[in-house]
Amino acid sequence: MAWWGYVEQELIGFFGLGALLQLVAEQGYRALLSADGAAALLYPVIPILLVYELLRTIAQRRFKLEDYKLPFLTLLANRLISTFLTFGVVTLCIGLFQPYAPFQVGIGVPGLIYGYLIWEFAHFVYHYLAHKVRLLWCLHSTHHAPAAMNLSVNYAHLFLEAPYADLVRTTICILAGVEPPLLLLIMFVDGLWGQFIHLGEHALKDGRLGFLHRVILTPAHHRVHHARNAVYMDTNFCNLLNVWDRVFRTYQPQREDVRIEYGITRPLKPGSFLDAYLGEFVALSRDVAAAPGWKNKLLYPIMPPGWSHDGEHKTAEVSKRAWLAQQGAQ
Repeated sequence: MAWWGYVEQELIGFFGLGALLQLVAEQGYRALLSADGAAALLYPVIPILLVYELLRTIAQRRFKLEDYKLPFLTLLANRLISTFLTFGVVTLCIGLFQPYAPFQVGIGVPGLIYGYLIWEFAHFVYHYLAHKVRLLWCLHSTHHAPAAMNLSVNYAHLFLEAPYADLVRTTICILAGVEPPLLLLIMFVDGLWGQFIHLGEHALKDGRLGFLHRVILTPAHHRVHHARNAVYMDTNFCNLLNVWDRVFRTYQPQREDVRIEYGITRPLKPGSFLDAYLGEFVALSRDVAAAPGWKNKLLYPIMPPGWSHDGEHKTAEVSKRAWLAQQGAQ
């Protein structure tokens, strides 16, 4: 019974059913009509969609173990390493920085609009830096390592990335006056949407979601973000509202003439969890060790991925310029 109890708890945790079961047990089914009840009903949506996506892939005879192996191994590793880091970072940032906010904005229509614009800006900053600073890319690259897009990619994260992300996002939001209850509401909504946009082609072939594609970031936009094609790299950093991508000119719709190739540009060892999880740290360490002089050694961790001390840069920006020049010459 001990092993079954463990499996049962893991399944409840994976499907996000804990809050729902507890709420019904303590207050009955009427509790589902409350705000807490609505939230508890939404938690299992993404895991259920993941199972649906997986079963649909199997039914279509397109299932490939390598498409799901890395994300699930990463999920297991992260559960073993840490569970409380993210919650701790959010709580710490609120306690440290809220006294320095010049004003406070709470829950309400104006507050929600303001808060979400600030949150998206904060998310853009975290995400942009994760692609433009090589040491931070080492934290983020695990999420981009899978060579296929499906909901399991939500679980492909280095365990230190979430604390880094929430350190940046929470600090900016709290200093900008977003009250903690409003921030937590936004984090819940944004987290749910941020998982949904990883829905793959097997479950949702056209990820543009009709007219919504024009006003928000959809699965189609996020598929572009996960592409390793030169024209697509380092684009669509926002999560739901694409306002900041348009402001900073990082918005990129999918092109009909460029088929998306998922993954990262560095060759990965086939099926290697450790290479996907820590390989970028190893590659950075090698570049630092081989770099001449202390200046170059110190530059490698803070310059963009692909930067080289000899000037032979292979950054996303350089690769994109070369691709566009090649297209213009044809």
